[in-house]
Amino acid sequence: MRKKKWVAPFLENEDRYLVEGHYVHENDLPLRVEIGMGMGDFITESASRHPEIFYVGLEKEETCVARAIRKAMDLDLENFKVLLADAGNIEEYFDPDSTDVIYLHFSDPWPKKRNHKRRLTYPPFLSHYAKILKDQGILILKTDNEAFFDDSLLYFEESAFTLLETDRNYYVEGEPMTAYQAKFVSEGKPIYYAKYVLNKV
Repeated sequence: MRKKKWVAPFLENEDRYLVEGHYVHENDLPLRVEIGMGMGDFITESASRHPEIFYVGLEKEETCVARAIRKAMDLDLENFKVLLADAGNIEEYFDPDSTDVIYLHFSDPWPKKRNHKRRLTYPPFLSHYAKILKDQGILILKTDNEAFFDDSLLYFEESAFTLLETDRNYYVEGEPMTAYQAKFVSEGKPIYYAKYVLNKV
């Protein structure tokens, strides 16, 4: 169990946004979860633009969590929470059939074959996501790594997810971006994008 003090050098009143343990969705807003939210650029901007949607960011790096919370405080968000947690245990943190959308943005591609099982799109992870997503829930994948993207498309083929859209040079003007996406776009690098729907029946 981590010490509650960890965030003190960064923030005050972090309890407004930081969730300890299992997240309970106590309102009627649609729930969207970003797994590996980094410093929270995408998710806090999305929450600011869409008060009709509730966002939860999952991140295992403490410094990233602290920075995301600071951004949420600066924006005075009422529809955002953070979980300091690992995606491998996501079922411990969300109720079954509770989530409308999952975002996987620029996760570690783990290029060496011996590490592929650590990829957040590897089949066991997809099974975990399917348990917390609602039927017809959406999963959105973005990456700058083409090999990881191609492998992920194959992983999804063996899952309960159905491909809706794919784009190998994805860009939408004005859309919130992660820090990585903004960097890659500024450098003219392609963004690989896929959108899936979950079919539970």
